[in-house]
Amino acid sequence: MQIDPAAFRTAWPQVVRSLAVTTRSLDSGEEYAAEAFARAAAQPDGVIDDLVGWCVQVGRRTWLDTVRHQAVFTRIQPQLARPEVAAVDVPTEPGDDLDDRLALLFVACDDAITPGAQLVLAMRVVCGLTIRQIAGHLGIAEATAAARLTRAKSALAKARGEFAVPDGAARARRLPVVLACVAGLFTVGQRDGLEPADATQDPARDALTLAEALAAQYPDDSEVIGLRAVCRLGLARRPGRVRDGVALPLDEVDRSAWDQRLLSAGLDDATAAIARTGTPGRFALEAAISGVHASARNAGGTDWSRLAQLYDALLQVWPSPATRVARLVVLGRLALRDDDGSGLGRDLDPIERELEDLVADGPPYAARDASLALADLARRTGRTDEAAGRYRELLDVIPAGPLREFCRRYAA
Repeated sequence: MQIDPAAFRTAWPQVVRSLAVTTRSLDSGEEYAAEAFARAAAQPDGVIDDLVGWCVQVGRRTWLDTVRHQAVFTRIQPQLARPEVAAVDVPTEPGDDLDDRLALLFVACDDAITPGAQLVLAMRVVCGLTIRQIAGHLGIAEATAAARLTRAKSALAKARGEFAVPDGAARARRLPVVLACVAGLFTVGQRDGLEPADATQDPARDALTLAEALAAQYPDDSEVIGLRAVCRLGLARRPGRVRDGVALPLDEVDRSAWDQRLLSAGLDDATAAIARTGTPGRFALEAAISGVHASARNAGGTDWSRLAQLYDALLQVWPSPATRVARLVVLGRLALRDDDGSGLGRDLDPIERELEDLVADGPPYAARDASLALADLARRTGRTDEAAGRYRELLDVIPAGPLREFCRRYAA
């Protein structure tokens, strides 16, 4: 049978969670879920009415077959008598209304393993990103990401032994890493999919779903609400960014195409996130930055001075290469304005030197974005040959899609 991609994305976390409870291992839950879905795909059409229930049952039977071959009957008899093996429903703690994918995220972000390993495990097992996507987001080699994934699964099994969804206190400790995972999923979706061909294969939309589930669990947390604002505003502004398969520069984006419902909800979230905290955290500040962009009628009307202040604050709480590049882009905009009063005038040298440093020494994603910023500055200041050369170089590192076609357009 042909499994609908949307149905698969909905069913996968439910089946993994159920089988992880049965096998008491997240790694085994993922393994037997994959086997069950493969068998489902091999069935004739019309055989399976309930994809989740069918895959859970097949996964459990497959696990039991494995156990039977690994040990004598007397050793597995207590396991066969366990009620969660015999029943179809997944046992949960009283009042446990966690979304299945969110529950798996909290399991993967266990503080018994290192933060880097948590991110890789969560992004691969729960968010479904490929090793290439994970490595690109974290700025590490694919082999390093794969090794971290293997070590994370092993370390989690040794540290916890049996699969269990953490309680409220443990979830609170793991929440910052969970937020970082969801943000990473959204970033990958926005970077790789300005115009997704298949809405069911859209990491950015998946990130919004997870952010909404987090907001339902933590409605008063400013960072959670800030992350939801970032997702809502980013998706609201995605329409109008591509024309005829080519990404558009900020000045040419069709703002009338923006999703007004998402835009309004995102601005409400951004306002609430800043209002709920004395010292804004990473996602509250990112929400405020997105709000400034979303509120401007056009690129020229953007409050670049306010954005510079927000990026200075963000750099204090989250000094990532991505933040540095974005801040330099804003400073470049200010430097090219005659009436901004910033004192920068038209001197771009300090900005371009810092961008060149990021191209040379930053992780691949930051180097790429810094190269784009340098090309943009060259284009805006009439250095057309330099700009075309930089865009031609970017054609070798940017995958096929609207952004690559944008570079091709200006490389000519």
